[in-house]
Amino acid sequence: MVLADQPNDICILRLSAIGDVCHAVSAVQAIQKHYPAATITWVIGKVEAALLEGLSGVNFVVFDKKQGKAAYQKLRQRFKGKPFDVLLHMQVALRANLAAGCIPAKVKVGFDWDRAKEGHSLFVNKRIEKQQQAHVLEGFMGFARAIGVPCCEPIWQMPVSNSDRAIAKQYLGDLKKILVIAPAASGPERNWLPKRYAEVARYAHNQGLAIVLTGGPTELEKYLAAEIMRYIDFPVLNLVAKTTLKELLCVLEQASLVIAPDTGPAHMAVTVGTPVIGLYAHSNPARTGPYLYQHNVVEVYHQNLQRQSGQMAQQLPWGRRVKGKTLMEQINTDAVIAMMDKVIKEQRII
Repeated sequence: MVLADQPNDICILRLSAIGDVCHAVSAVQAIQKHYPAATITWVIGKVEAALLEGLSGVNFVVFDKKQGKAAYQKLRQRFKGKPFDVLLHMQVALRANLAAGCIPAKVKVGFDWDRAKEGHSLFVNKRIEKQQQAHVLEGFMGFARAIGVPCCEPIWQMPVSNSDRAIAKQYLGDLKKILVIAPAASGPERNWLPKRYAEVARYAHNQGLAIVLTGGPTELEKYLAAEIMRYIDFPVLNLVAKTTLKELLCVLEQASLVIAPDTGPAHMAVTVGTPVIGLYAHSNPARTGPYLYQHNVVEVYHQNLQRQSGQMAQQLPWGRRVKGKTLMEQINTDAVIAMMDKVIKEQRII
């Protein structure tokens, strides 16, 4: 579908998560480039808003899921009697679908039938075109195309200040040729083994790279960092739980290379042009991998998908995940080091 009239008042609905909102930024900025006079409002989660606060030309409305019913009531009150020209409903989770019901719009654009779930189709009246085997970012670009924005390469202009960069620089000091390891995903089964992270870090250190650990303040992230540090007997800067999201983005910007599982910082690094080596076992990196660096992924997803289903990814519903608490153990250290050598050579890091 393509709108008949140019939209002047656009609402974006994408609440979470960090990686997904990074993908969505590229679509939003493509819309801004094509419709520079349009007003854009983005309904977003509280944590994600902390990263994107100050994004040029976007008015953020924070939806705090911890407020429960009150969060929906606030949305209704905020937009009462003020319908948007179009709502781009970019999330199929039930929470987001209920939020869409609180946002008045003449046209509500959602995902195609194949990707709609949890009642998504009840809250939209138009749909983006069906896409075959699309990356999440390409799915969001489908929303831009639905309102007449032509296809384009993704761009990001992330909102960080000189102060954020200065704080990151203060943390990093005189470190050069930095390898950032962002080891923690949202679930422990998607994390690689601490000893193997340490082995890769040791190899990189011996190659002349400075090693920086990053992560948030959750107990899982702090525990994983502590476990990695148990195997470390060389200099490593541990920034876990020390940076804000914007400061972390600036650390990633100053890095030469990032190694991470399927986690927000991997996608944050993409937005600032830092090469990423992604470690994937449970989800298809062609769908959720670091967008500009999918060729750098070390993965065991496809072999496990075939083992569990007897079929290839192209034969199954796109986005099918594989199950197992120990799948990440199948990624061996040698494979990650080999990929790191390849990227270092291609990017002329050393």
